[in-house]
Amino acid sequence: MKKLMTNPEKCVGCGVCEEVCSKTWYKDENREKSCIRISPKDGGYNIAVCDQCGDCRAMCSMMSLMTDKSGVVRLDKKTCVGCLICVVECLRGFMFYNDGLPTPFKCIACGLCASRCPTGALEIVEGV
Repeated sequence: MKKLMTNPEKCVGCGVCEEVCSKTWYKDENREKSCIRISPKDGGYNIAVCDQCGDCRAMCSMMSLMTDKSGVVRLDKKTCVGCLICVVECLRGFMFYNDGLPTPFKCIACGLCASRCPTGALEIVEGV
């Protein structure tokens, strides 16, 4: 299984991860279109990113969410109807939506954010 692991104690809130994500996947340096979200918390920062738990799959009536062979939960944009139930029902708050996009989105553990993080607050781990 492939996961994006977080080390919030190393995060300085620079937002590089959010910018890399949104620019890579949506060609727009817009943190609201990032699959990872950084927010202030108790004098440090919270890193909200999908942990690939898969609970969202059962919520999707169109069965547009599935787990691939690497253990990553993916959204099939061709079958997704944009009902946003997955966004509302994700207990961890890791499914996102932006008015400028037709479907919800989430982290697929691509690792680009981790490769650009200047402090090592993000890391791709295999076999977790």
